[in-house]
Amino acid sequence: MSTFVLVPGFWLGGWAWQGVTEPLRAAGHTVYPLTLTGLADRVHLGSPQTGLDTHIDDIVNTLSHEDLHDVVLVAHSGAGAPVTGAADQIPERIGKIVYLDSGPLAAGLSQLDLYPPEGQEFVKAHLTDGWRYEPPTWEQQEMRGASTAGLGDAEKARIASRMTPQPYGTLTQPLRLRGSGDEPGDGGAGKLPKALITCSFPLAQVRELIEQGHPFFAAVSGPEWELHELPTGHWPMFSRPEDTARLLGSL
Repeated sequence: MSTFVLVPGFWLGGWAWQGVTEPLRAAGHTVYPLTLTGLADRVHLGSPQTGLDTHIDDIVNTLSHEDLHDVVLVAHSGAGAPVTGAADQIPERIGKIVYLDSGPLAAGLSQLDLYPPEGQEFVKAHLTDGWRYEPPTWEQQEMRGASTAGLGDAEKARIASRMTPQPYGTLTQPLRLRGSGDEPGDGGAGKLPKALITCSFPLAQVRELIEQGHPFFAAVSGPEWELHELPTGHWPMFSRPEDTARLLGSL
């Protein structure tokens, strides 16, 4: 059996993994669903100083203080950046990294760097107190390319009621990888086994973008990668939780 550490994307906490955690545990796995600093039940710990390094520390400290080894470290969406940073720091504790409708952030870049100019302006327009990035509406999520396929109105309302603002510093702080010289693809976790589970994009399209050398997918072309598909929207832990758990368990 495996040990899973599940890291949710923007605006979410460990609660988001409930539908995945239960079947994984029922199958005999050990599961740690994380809530990062400044979010959900840890919202009171957030501040303007909460940045990407804070969330990397959250993950590193969980693995270290719980004395976890051979971990399957799962990143959903925007958690790709802190998961990549944490794996770089303690690769000896990780068996595999799984990016769930997510991907690794290159060294020297911030999450905000990946957004087009209009996307960056959207984020800045939705800040409260200058550092809290408020959750967009579902309509705004769709307009920005985050599919809500598989979610009904009642489920959307339930999820939205529990979302909390994302600390802006987690979007603006560049990722630093150990000994990487800020070059993409380097760092302590460079050769760890990795898996991409694409949900919003067909796997055939992802393979085509990899072959074309698209900068967003160039990092997933190495021999350490395996590619999987779970057709649904951007939030598979809500839209297809049991299938998500089954696929993770198979990895």
